[in-house]
Amino acid sequence: MPGSKPSVTHVDGSSLDRNQDEKDRGLNIMESRPTQVNLNSNLEGRIQNPLAGISKTLLLQDVEDFATKHGLTDALPLLRKGALVAQDPNSYDEIGGAEALDDSEVDALRDEVLHKWKQSSFLYITVVMCSVGAAVQGWDQTGSNGANLSFPDYFHLDKDTTRGAFLIGSINAAPYLGSALGCWFSDPLNSFLGRRGTIFISANFCLWSVFGSAWTQTWQQLLICRILLGIGMGAKASTVPIYAAENSPASIRGALVMSWQLCTAFGIFLGFCANLAVANTGPISWRLQLGSAFIPAVPLVFGVYFCPESPRWYMKKGQYGKAYESLLRLRNHPIQAARDIYYIHSQLELEAEILGTNTYKTRFIELFTIPRLRRATVAATTVMLAQQMCGINVMAFYSSTVFVRAGASRITALWASFGFGLINFVFAFPAIWTIDTFGRRALLLFTFPNMAWSMLAVGLCSLISSAEKAHLALMAFFIYLFAAFYSPGEGPVPFTYSAEVFPLSHREVGMGWAVAMNLFWAAVVGIALPWMLNAMGTMGAFGFYAAMNVLALCMIFLWVPETKQRTLEELDYIFAVPTRIHIRYQLKTALPWWIKRYVLMRKGPGLEPLYHFDSPSGRTGVDQIYIHDRIRERHTSEVREGATELPANRGEMSQRGYVGRTTMNF
Repeated sequence: MPGSKPSVTHVDGSSLDRNQDEKDRGLNIMESRPTQVNLNSNLEGRIQNPLAGISKTLLLQDVEDFATKHGLTDALPLLRKGALVAQDPNSYDEIGGAEALDDSEVDALRDEVLHKWKQSSFLYITVVMCSVGAAVQGWDQTGSNGANLSFPDYFHLDKDTTRGAFLIGSINAAPYLGSALGCWFSDPLNSFLGRRGTIFISANFCLWSVFGSAWTQTWQQLLICRILLGIGMGAKASTVPIYAAENSPASIRGALVMSWQLCTAFGIFLGFCANLAVANTGPISWRLQLGSAFIPAVPLVFGVYFCPESPRWYMKKGQYGKAYESLLRLRNHPIQAARDIYYIHSQLELEAEILGTNTYKTRFIELFTIPRLRRATVAATTVMLAQQMCGINVMAFYSSTVFVRAGASRITALWASFGFGLINFVFAFPAIWTIDTFGRRALLLFTFPNMAWSMLAVGLCSLISSAEKAHLALMAFFIYLFAAFYSPGEGPVPFTYSAEVFPLSHREVGMGWAVAMNLFWAAVVGIALPWMLNAMGTMGAFGFYAAMNVLALCMIFLWVPETKQRTLEELDYIFAVPTRIHIRYQLKTALPWWIKRYVLMRKGPGLEPLYHFDSPSGRTGVDQIYIHDRIRERHTSEVREGATELPANRGEMSQRGYVGRTTMNF
């Protein structure tokens, strides 16, 4: 009858109110879990699986309710298997009964760990398209680098006057001032259009504005076109890393998301190539240098809708059927898609209990008021600010100007800038491996001290007489060395890190804030450097940025937790650890241990980790699965050769002494 409550008929013929039945099972599930970690104050640093401790009967019944509610009953058998795999990722081959995995499912789960780069073609297509978006970003940055040598003359701007230096700096900084608007537009754009729609809109801004820049007749027109370019850059930079992070598996998420920086560096390199290619075209060279950035924007505009939409965005909108279809395209096997959608759903339910539902304004305020979000905001802001504090955009914006001041000719300066772009690109490649092996935090702590002394060396070399060949040669050498340290560390980490640290409910607004901070200070760098060079000289300017590198190193050491190889949902527990606990651990445990081990060279026990998984070994989840599957693969081979029998379970494996090495994260 219309208006009657839905009911469910049990096998014994009884009929109960479905809503009450589901509510009772939900309470039973909550009671069967171990004590839940407080996601605002995780004092013990525990990282917990939201499905841990739930009985098989309750778990499978919850899966059935989940499938019925979201229209996924056709996939119910797979969802039941996926939920059991998500509950205990180490023991998927021990699942029995009707939910036992077949050989293809076991092989798929094993391959994603042992052969982590064997991924779906649609995942790689998505990463390629995100990489094209990054290349647009890089090329847009360097078009003005070469144009700085000629457009001031066309617009009669004297760089030696206060007015001229300010206007030249403002034109260079305009995209980053516009990005502040683009970053804040990204939240409503993502809400209404999704990740792909936002990227499409931003790509159009990046396409048509550079055409406009090439046709401008006054500096005011050029300034407006570059502000419009910035709106597209801000929205794109706030969305593309999130899109890549949400589509990628945890084991290689850092490497795939860092394709943003790798291809930004590639775009910078291509921009320098374009600057050289049109350097001798006369008075129109600056127009061609600015306008050439349209090239990578074209495939992004036409290609983004060939990629799957983010499954997490679909789930945020309650479109679970489409989310499952998207996961099927992004994963190699349906069992992986079934596991991921149920695990993500379970964690999102816990997030909702803490964060609830809210408006755009409320979400922004909560970045600074809810402890879990505030810690993520501080960490993301720190790594984004550090990218501008290190001084990389001094070279990205003004390398040609710096080399000309050092005595190089116009063409020599462009060639020297080409070398900078090439090194910046080539040295980004190691991060594909190191960002998920050594971790985000470790890369930053290693590279910042080296960037500090190399930046100081550039300034000191500027004191050498310009009549000496060593003057330009040594300055170029240390600039290149600075780029070599920057590219595998502070280059890829900020956008990768900021895209993963916020929960789904606040991911767009959090990333928007982080990117806005990065690009706003990039604008400050762009405006300030001509003044700094005039007022402080090359030594003063580069010495200032050397000191900023040291300050950024201290900020990262105190405020930035490690995130490598955690699922996006597990990071809730990382950022539930109070900042004071993290700082105390770094100062009183990690730093003294590091000094004893690597400065005093005293061997001793390993470093006690800050974070503790709810598992006997204390290893990260990904490392645990990797070790377990390596053991399983070895024994499978032995069984096939008739050498031994496969141990029945993990306990027997441990008793036989099969252990593996792993790294600790702190």
